[in-house]
Amino acid sequence: MMATTHVFAGLAVVAPVAYAAPEFAGPLAVGAIGGGLAPDFDLVLEHRRSFHFPVVGVVPAVLAAGLAVLVPSPVTVAIAALAVAAWLHAASDALGGGPEMDPWTNPSDRAVYDHVRGRWLRPRRWIRYDGAPEDAALAVVLAVLALSVFDGWFAAVVLGGLAVSIVYAGFRRRLVAWTPEWLE
Repeated sequence: MMATTHVFAGLAVVAPVAYAAPEFAGPLAVGAIGGGLAPDFDLVLEHRRSFHFPVVGVVPAVLAAGLAVLVPSPVTVAIAALAVAAWLHAASDALGGGPEMDPWTNPSDRAVYDHVRGRWLRPRRWIRYDGAPEDAALAVVLAVLALSVFDGWFAAVVLGGLAVSIVYAGFRRRLVAWTPEWLE
């Protein structure tokens, strides 16, 4: 999935909490955005293995959420949103395709690494590749959910991310031809 889809998913997950406790909307949004993006910082390492924790990541997510419930503060809810969104990102990568640049020509059997079992999880391909039409559709739905709760500069970030998502999805298959081999 696109990084923006992961961000919108994180925002959609924390949206009900932000609606119920609007005083925490800002920290929740910041945490969800950070958590939606953070796992992909491993693009320069071994992508979907170094910073993706689809199984073990649920532990810090549950602990952080529990702490935020017991001791609600802007810091604890932001950390909880970050942990939950990062885990959701890693876990949902198994629902898509593999991390390769051109999954439509040479699909991989590696979606995301399971550190607990020491093996790669197979891609489900519900979303065939990042930037696929179904990825763009999911991004739109999740962005609308986020926009129903978050406003101000968060709404501007969501709308900007949505524009990037749609443009990226429109050009995704052509990007492979335009990408230098050393970058692949």
